[in-house]
Amino acid sequence: MKKKSVIAAVGIMSLWLAACGQTGGTGNVQTEPSVVETVQETQSSETTPAVGETQAAQTEGPAEPTVPAQTEMEEDSETSSSETRPAGGYEDNFAVDSEAAAAFGTRVKDAVAAQDLEALADLTAYPVYVGFTDGSVSVESREEFVELGAERIFTPELVESVENADVDSLTPSMAGFVLAADSKPNIIFGVVDGELAIQGINY
Repeated sequence: MKKKSVIAAVGIMSLWLAACGQTGGTGNVQTEPSVVETVQETQSSETTPAVGETQAAQTEGPAEPTVPAQTEMEEDSETSSSETRPAGGYEDNFAVDSEAAAAFGTRVKDAVAAQDLEALADLTAYPVYVGFTDGSVSVESREEFVELGAERIFTPELVESVENADVDSLTPSMAGFVLAADSKPNIIFGVVDGELAIQGINY
């Protein structure tokens, strides 16, 4: 509506100027402010956005990415860690300290000295390798181990070798800890599912 009013005003002003002519022939004509300038000012005021709106649009910018809360990241880390941690706390034989190795070795020595097959079976992980002089066997369960009999398991040579073993000098290896006075006969124990257990008996 404003533009139509301005255009109509321009037409009327042109007719008026033509009718009135110049005053005094050669004198300067005093006219109203330029209609063209008025039109430009009107268009400028309608199309130019307010300064405040422009600044607001520039400062808003893109939305910031969402960052997970620190507590959530810590919980995820703790969950992942607990899923990979062994049940008994030992990752491998090299993670067992000398005191723990000596304590377990002492339990094995006590069972062998008493020739307590039930106690030795409780300290064993299955399947377990038993290397008899007349042939080796893989014992799959505690019941099968007990069925071998104390007389066959506790040979005089094994009892003597384990009795003379020094539990304070046990050293870890990939195979485990060797409990014996010499290389054979011996009982080998190591980490199974995060805990120490007998893994083999050699005659």
